[in-house]
Amino acid sequence: MLYQLREAQRAILHPVSVWAESMSKLYANPYSPLSYIPMANRVSAGLELLHRLGKEYEKPEFGHKSTRIGEHDVTVAERIEITKPFCRLLKFERLLPKALADRADDPTVLIVAPLSGHHATLLRDTVRAMLPDHNVYITDWLDARHVPVANGPFHLDDYVAYCIEFIRYLGPEVHLISVCQPTVPVMAAVSIMSTLNDPKLPLSMTMMGGPIDTRSSPTEVNNLATNHSFGWFERNVIYTVPGKYAGAGRRVYPGFLQHAGFVAMNPDRHMTSHYDYYLDLVRGDLDDVDGHRKFYDEYNAVLDMPAEYYLDTIRTVFQDHLLPQGQWHVNFEGKHIRVAPEDIRKVALFTIEGELDDISGSGQTQAAHTLCANIPAAHQLHLTAEGAGHYGIFSGRRWREMIYPQVREFIGQHRQRIGARRLNAVA
Repeated sequence: MLYQLREAQRAILHPVSVWAESMSKLYANPYSPLSYIPMANRVSAGLELLHRLGKEYEKPEFGHKSTRIGEHDVTVAERIEITKPFCRLLKFERLLPKALADRADDPTVLIVAPLSGHHATLLRDTVRAMLPDHNVYITDWLDARHVPVANGPFHLDDYVAYCIEFIRYLGPEVHLISVCQPTVPVMAAVSIMSTLNDPKLPLSMTMMGGPIDTRSSPTEVNNLATNHSFGWFERNVIYTVPGKYAGAGRRVYPGFLQHAGFVAMNPDRHMTSHYDYYLDLVRGDLDDVDGHRKFYDEYNAVLDMPAEYYLDTIRTVFQDHLLPQGQWHVNFEGKHIRVAPEDIRKVALFTIEGELDDISGSGQTQAAHTLCANIPAAHQLHLTAEGAGHYGIFSGRRWREMIYPQVREFIGQHRQRIGARRLNAVA
C-alpha cells in the first residue's frame, strides 16, 4: 500500500512541479512583465525551489563524450558489452587517433558500482579520472521496478555470479575497483575464482569504503541493521511494485524509502543546502546554482533494489558477518562454495578508506588484508584519505588529487600476475 500511496503523491506533485517551473521562468524572464514587479527574483527563486522539491528525478547520463590524453582530445563512446536481466556491462570506448594507437594497451579496469539505491552514474567522477589512462568498464545496475517478474529473483549470490561472469569476459588482464557495497561480492567472486583455480583471475582489486567487516567502528548505517531483526526489515521496508511498471508484482526495497533514509541521516545539511540554493538564485550566483542542481539531480535519482538481494545483504553482511567469520557459502554453477579469501594468492589488494567516512567506518575495508592472509605483503597496500568522507574517496577534489594518482600507480605496478616476474626469471 505504501508504494501505491507514493505513486498517488507523485501524481499530485507532478503538475504542481511543472506549474512551479513555468511560473518561475515567467518571474525571471526579462521579456515577461512579471519579472519587473517588486521581489520578482525572490518569487522566482521560491518557485524554482518548489519545482525541484516536487519533480521526478530520472537516471542521469554519465555524459562522458571525450577525454584528454596528452595533447589530444579523444572522443569517448558509451557501449553496452553485456546485457543481463538486472545489469548492463558498459564500456567507455576511447576512439583513439593513430598518434595514440599504442594507448589501446592501457590497463583494463572494471569498476563495480554499488547496487545500493543510487545509479552507477554516482561514480561519474571516478570514471572521468580513469579514462585518460585506462580502458574503463562499469556495472550499470538496472532499476528492479523495470525488471519483469518473469526474469526471476536476484540474490546476493547472483550478484557474485555477475561479477565472475564480467571478470571472465574481460580477464585475465583486468583490474577491479569496487566502491562501497560491492567490495563484499567482489571479494567473494575473486575468492571463488581463486578456489577454483580460474585462469581468468584479475590482476588486482582496489576496494574503496566497503563493509568487509562491519564489526569494526560501526556507523549509524551498521547500527540500523543490527538494532532491528531480520523479520522487521521484511515487514517494514519490502513492498510490491505497482501495476504501471514493467516489474509489476516484484518485491523490492523501494528507492523512495532509501532516499528518505539518506536524507534522514543529515536532515540539517540538506535543509541548509536548499536554503543556500534559494539565496544563490536570488543573488544570481549561477556557478553555485549549477553545482547544487548537478549534485541533487544525482542524489535524488534512486532505484528500487530486488528484495532478495537487499535482505541477503542485511543478513550476510550486517547481521551475521559471515564473510569475516569464514562462514559464507555461495551457490555458484551448481556448487555450494565457501568464500575463502585465504585462497587468494595471485591478486594484488589495495584498500582505501576515508578518514571521515560515516557509512563504512574506519577499519571495515582494511579488514580485507587480514582475510587475504596469503597475498604477499609486497602486493598489499592501504590508504586512509585524510579529510575525506564516504563520497570523497571516489568523487571530488580529494579523489582526483590525492587518491586517484595512487590508484593509477598501484594498477601500473601490477600489470602482471603476482609471481609472474619471478617465474619468468627462473625460466
